Amino acid sequence: MKSKLAGEYVQINDLEWQPFPEAFSAGGIRWKLLHVSPEAGAWTAIFDCPSGSSFSRHIHVGPGEYLLTKGKMEVRGGEGSGGATAYANGYGYEACNARHDMTFFPESSEFYMTFLGPLQFVQEDGSPIAVVGWEQAQALWEEQTGKA
Repeated sequence: MKSKLAGEYVQINDLEWQPFPEAFSAGGIRWKLLHVSPEAGAWTAIFDCPSGSSFSRHIHVGPGEYLLTKGKMEVRGGEGSGGATAYANGYGYEACNARHDMTFFPESSEFYMTFLGPLQFVQEDGSPIAVVGWEQAQALWEEQTGKA
């Protein structure tokens, strides 16, 4: 019989913010990787998003859940464009294949998110730029924090 996986605890304030890659974001977004789950293909992070920052165009290959703990986030263009405008403290769910042409932060914001599968960053025509799953997130975090 396989053994159960050990639990994990992370004291978020003990982690140093790291820059989220500029290839996938604009405006100085930072992140902290909290957990990766190879058996589920999931990864969890918290993001610090300065006013005016944004994530580049991407598709959620797997679903995801987020909790906006501070600020305001315009998802899929915000309410005015058929998307959602999230306000702290707000919860959101992103379905498989949800496409975000831009996720924008009109004010300083912070959110926690679990990705149940990778993100595929894409060009305007939908052609892939990069796929970021738990393995890529873990490798980047280890490189940034010197824990490789």
